[in-house]
Amino acid sequence: MIAVHLYGKLRRFAEDPAPTSASIAEVPHRDGDTVRSVVDRLGIPHDELGSNKFLNGRYADLETSVVDGDRLGLFPDDMQLLYKWYFDPTQTRDRGEM
Repeated sequence: MIAVHLYGKLRRFAEDPAPTSASIAEVPHRDGDTVRSVVDRLGIPHDELGSNKFLNGRYADLETSVVDGDRLGLFPDDMQLLYKWYFDPTQTRDRGEM
């Protein structure tokens, strides 16, 4: 399973979108999964995604590969954060991928 943490207006794609809930969607892992394929399976329109996508606490993009047990954090386009100033987008995960 991939735990997808949804923030802001993307919370509506979680099982429980209430502001007081954790707004986590559990998505079964498939071979070859990327952030894009997980986003697509949840039905999230790409134009609603912000540039801030995190996989296991590291900056990610839509083409970043995802494996079973990963934690994905997705922020909407109207919640642009300053994370891009603190995270190197070329370092996408702890497994050494660049």
